[in-house]
Amino acid sequence: MLLTRKSAAPAAAAGPSSSGLVSSLTRGIDAFNRRAIGTLDRRAFLRRSGLGVGAGIAASQLSLVQKAQASDKPAAVADGSRKVEVKRTVCGHCSVGCAVDAVVENGVWVRQEPVFDSPINMGAHCAKGAALREHGHGEYRLKYPMKLVDGKYQRISWDQALSEISARMLELRKQSGPDAMYVVGSSKHNNEQAYLLRKWMSLWGSNNCDHQARICHSTTVAGVANTWGYGAMTNSYNDMQNAKAALYIGSNAAEAHPVSMLHLLHAKENGCKVIVVDPRFTRTAAKADEYVRIRSGTDIAFLFGVMHHIFKNGWEDQQYLHDRVYGMDKVREEVLSKWTPEKVQEVCGVDGETTYKVARTLAENRPGTIVWCMGQTQHSIGNAIVRASCLLQLALGNVGKSGGGTNIFRGHDNVQGATDVGPNPDSLPGYYGLAEGAWKHFAKVWGLDFEDIKQRYAPGMLTKPGITVSRWIDGVLEKNELIDQDANLRGVIFWGHAPNSQTRGLEMKRAMDKLDLLVVIDPFPSATAGMAAMPGRAEDANPNRAVYLLPATTQFETSGSCTASNRSIQWREKVIEPLWESRTDHMIMAQLADKLGFGKEFTQGYKMVRGKGGMLEPETESVLREINRGVWTIGYTGQSPERLKAHMRNMHVFDVKTLRAKGGTDKESGYSLDGDYFGLPWPCFGTPELKHPGSPNLYDTSRHVMDGGGNFRANFGVERDGVSLLAEDGSHSKGADITTGYPEFDHLLLKKLGWWGELTEAEQKAAEGKNWKTDLSGGIQRVVMKNHGCHPFGNAKARAVVWNFPDPIPQHREPIFSNRPDLIAKYPTHDDKKAFWRLPTLYKSVQEKNKDIGQRFPLIMTSGRLVEYEGGGEETRSNPYLAELQQEMFVELNPKAANDRGIRNGEYVWVRTPPMEAVPGFKGIRVKALVTERVNHETVFLPFHFSGRWGGQDLAAYYPQGAMPIVRGEAVNTATTYGYDSVTMMQETKTTLCQIERA
Repeated sequence: MLLTRKSAAPAAAAGPSSSGLVSSLTRGIDAFNRRAIGTLDRRAFLRRSGLGVGAGIAASQLSLVQKAQASDKPAAVADGSRKVEVKRTVCGHCSVGCAVDAVVENGVWVRQEPVFDSPINMGAHCAKGAALREHGHGEYRLKYPMKLVDGKYQRISWDQALSEISARMLELRKQSGPDAMYVVGSSKHNNEQAYLLRKWMSLWGSNNCDHQARICHSTTVAGVANTWGYGAMTNSYNDMQNAKAALYIGSNAAEAHPVSMLHLLHAKENGCKVIVVDPRFTRTAAKADEYVRIRSGTDIAFLFGVMHHIFKNGWEDQQYLHDRVYGMDKVREEVLSKWTPEKVQEVCGVDGETTYKVARTLAENRPGTIVWCMGQTQHSIGNAIVRASCLLQLALGNVGKSGGGTNIFRGHDNVQGATDVGPNPDSLPGYYGLAEGAWKHFAKVWGLDFEDIKQRYAPGMLTKPGITVSRWIDGVLEKNELIDQDANLRGVIFWGHAPNSQTRGLEMKRAMDKLDLLVVIDPFPSATAGMAAMPGRAEDANPNRAVYLLPATTQFETSGSCTASNRSIQWREKVIEPLWESRTDHMIMAQLADKLGFGKEFTQGYKMVRGKGGMLEPETESVLREINRGVWTIGYTGQSPERLKAHMRNMHVFDVKTLRAKGGTDKESGYSLDGDYFGLPWPCFGTPELKHPGSPNLYDTSRHVMDGGGNFRANFGVERDGVSLLAEDGSHSKGADITTGYPEFDHLLLKKLGWWGELTEAEQKAAEGKNWKTDLSGGIQRVVMKNHGCHPFGNAKARAVVWNFPDPIPQHREPIFSNRPDLIAKYPTHDDKKAFWRLPTLYKSVQEKNKDIGQRFPLIMTSGRLVEYEGGGEETRSNPYLAELQQEMFVELNPKAANDRGIRNGEYVWVRTPPMEAVPGFKGIRVKALVTERVNHETVFLPFHFSGRWGGQDLAAYYPQGAMPIVRGEAVNTATTYGYDSVTMMQETKTTLCQIERA
């Protein structure tokens, strides 16, 4: 960490004291060890440890937390005018899902306590979680609606803002059609808000919507789902305690997901071998038994180099591959012939002795898990890298086993849930796709007429995927004749999204200036506010552009559910009432829907409740029940609000390794939790009444399907080139009546098997002509699972060869911008594509044009996270406790690279990249140099959480008054270059080229 203290720490009265934070963190570590060997209740723990008043929280407040847990209800104590309550919520930062008890006095959030009974965080917090209270009461929030007038933001009323925004949207629709608008949703929305935003855009009449997952894990979703059925983390943080080996590749969990490391470190205490593969020596690498440095972007070469030794030595699980995997023989042939130790070393820089050692460690320590994050996904071949990781685990037989699997750590607190049910441009909630059948399913769920929805879209656009968030810039700037929609984008709404988290910042500024309408809806104004107000090029300026900032609430000012990386869903209580003039996102959606003419259709079916100022908004419980009624594909149907709330009140009954409840009855509802897995991790199939326990580890055939077990999904047909894609005889989930492979279930298969009569008369009526995904009664799932122990989605083999992808077997391809022209010749990128996600996408033409650019830009530039900040950073850099910890944007560079350039530690430097050559007078991004051997001499690292400075200029004057982040710095994505994944449009942030010089 680069720390430059500039001022005294903020007064302790404004938030948690340092002693309280240290105490909380210490107790969290103790709690982890304690929970691992047996539960010690909180009262006994406090008595034995001698903690009392002054141990970080007042004794009266400790007793309140204890009372809340003892009674299973939030405590409320009235003492004259003093009312104190304890509200249970979930940290709003990364995807681990740490629970927090918020102490609220007379409506003010005064203290916080990590939840010791949470099986996920067990009383621990990272720096961000420990400073959470400040996000609710933060003084740097956007407090009022504002409009950009003559280069300055002016306060306006909500009525004016909503009226003007809706009028401009309708005007753009009339002139250019519904696809002229683009909406960027948020992975910080709760599930209900994310779901509502997809519905909102559907009623507006466009698929031009997206959210953060497109720029963090879209390649994971595509790569993993196309390998074995579902595009999500297979196991859980907790289950990592059962791993005998853990391979971290492209994940710096110690900083990006700090509390997840508790589970890894406990596994290591039990003998787990930890291997970290990364271009940079990270804090996670410091905990490894083996650290392997690779050249950025060469993950496939390394992974196939490891598999070369596995196949050569016969270490693969041959029975597993025979029974459960299709096509691994073709992968084996390619790996053995193409990826010899010499070729691997040439491409990724790792010698054969090292890859052999890694392969042997993994082979001798099974089950083993693999962990990745954006270090794997954010590449132009991200989908292929992800699939290479899956192939390694399949070869070792590690998928579908406790202690194994692919543990894919998501970024924001609800990026998993927002991906599952939110505003994806290529699917409806639950990954239902955009075919007319999917639309008809949701029309029925929403109680609307399909033809009415269809007529809202431009002709032919209902079933066409929208532009991705990574490419909205080109939706504005590209020539109209090259775009596969009627008009260019003219209006953009940033609904909880940080623009500095996207690449090509220089072009993004130009796109912002050309828009007719730009709206930011956020608790904090985000970097968009400063970028939009900052003067740009005269030729890009649109004199008719309107810019608005609308203050949304934080997630602590509303209730709702959020889904952690491990697919567990938790319910947040509302901690405080909305502050200043902020409104909940779903209230804003409903109010804009009214103005735009589809308010009735948007809210019908929901209970409407009084929110801020007595205004109506959809009840979040009602929205979740609609999700339960409609999202059968991925099993979001069993997690009713009542079940989730019972889990939150009774965290103490869940085991910290298995996540399973050991007995226990919720006193408020009378619901028995016995056998449930914490958070009912999806798929939690059937109706809530079926009481499926959730699925802690996907594809686990050792358990009955009604015990959370499963097998690989039959999602790719039953045969390929005359070879069956179904699982072999004897490969089935425990207790299944069908003991061989079988296709997914529909009404016809039930009739053929003689199971149709087991449906009730009402279920038969609802299920006629339907399959397991579209039967709204849930009868097909009930009969198949409960009566016959089978999986509704069938029983097939995982695909080692994915024939519908550009590279059926993953291929290493050099990054678009590479400093190795010799390897570009051997491993070129893809050919250019036309009308891909509505836009032309360039590959080989850009790479060929820049194949020798390494002569001017010799350093490989990569980016990543810090423990102190999250995402675009506007929220966390506005928190005084976090801002104190990291006050400067910086670049890490090796002593040799620094010495060659005359740079010393702590000096300011200019970082320049190829796009800057096209901008006269733009010198680069100005940051501090951190000289360190964490990176080698050809690699530099920059964190991506900064914004508020631009080409050396402080943008403070362009932010709204009182809503400017405390710490401002250059955004690394001002410097990043062109490059997108060939399947998902994932941006390439992890590998580009730069040059550095003293400032």
